[in-house]
Amino acid sequence: MNPFILAILLFGLGLGTAITFTSSHWLLAWMGLEMNTLAIIPLMAQHHHPRAVEATTKYFLAQAAAAAMLLFASVTNAWISGQWDISQMSHPLPTTIITLALALKIGLAPVHAWLPEVLQGLDLTTGLILSTWQKLAPFALILQINPSEPALLILLGLASTLVGGWGGLNQTQLRKILAYSSIAHLGWMILVLQFSSSLTLVALLTYLIMTFSTFLVFKINEATTINALATAWTKTPILTSLTPLILLSLGGLPPLTGFMPKWFILQELTKQGLGLSATLAALSALLSLYFYLRLSYAMTLTMSPNNLAGTAPWRLPSTQLTLPVAISTSMALCLLPTAPAIMTLLTL
Repeated sequence: MNPFILAILLFGLGLGTAITFTSSHWLLAWMGLEMNTLAIIPLMAQHHHPRAVEATTKYFLAQAAAAAMLLFASVTNAWISGQWDISQMSHPLPTTIITLALALKIGLAPVHAWLPEVLQGLDLTTGLILSTWQKLAPFALILQINPSEPALLILLGLASTLVGGWGGLNQTQLRKILAYSSIAHLGWMILVLQFSSSLTLVALLTYLIMTFSTFLVFKINEATTINALATAWTKTPILTSLTPLILLSLGGLPPLTGFMPKWFILQELTKQGLGLSATLAALSALLSLYFYLRLSYAMTLTMSPNNLAGTAPWRLPSTQLTLPVAISTSMALCLLPTAPAIMTLLTL
């Protein structure tokens, strides 16, 4: 892609998110989301592969439906209450419709079916943008509205954690596994949203760091299936030895970074008297942990048949940037001791 066009598209992507972040009016927020969607569509379809075009079409239809629902609900709210302000959502009907529209935007269960299919059709770089940056703008809106029905968010969160766990069990494609991982993590964030927005931000921040690191590792190894991970030893032996730790951090095992948000969220849910929800979420995390262990096993305990040509890559100098993956990997593994400081900063 022409670098000038790429720069314009990335600028549009950032501008759309910034407009949604700073808006207090529903029309302005909707406009930011639309700019965001229109900017990423050419990036998704840039390779002109039939699978990429199919994924782009599915993404466009899902996002258009969510945007139409959002606009309809905000107009309904203005008609009922005379208010366009995001924080002035008082009537339960438009509030519920907007919550479901934003759930469709980010891919929460039960309106998640588009996410694994879309992510599977994209290259890893665009998939990384879709899994991280594209979640920010809808999340900013979810944090600002106060749902009139607290049970709705708990049901969405529990459904997402369970679907994210069950859906990834039988997958061999890494991008689909990461999509179900995304659904499960979003479920944890939504579960605690109405009780503590700072905990939701902690969970979102750690999810972004760990997902960024995982996508970069797969990109450096040029791996898109579990079988391809077995050849990683010959390309990047040191990174391959660290990757299982990144995956276990995604699964939420102590003493890694991924344990921090799950620990805090389970504690908060228990304080709120939602012991059953906390138990179901913890059990669903075990399902997710199983498929992360599968990936770890493929990388560390299996080795593909190699000839002399196959063992050569690690002897050659790498042309890929290693600083981003070094920083994100360090953060994905070592942030747990800073948990008190992070919570203090976010609750100021």
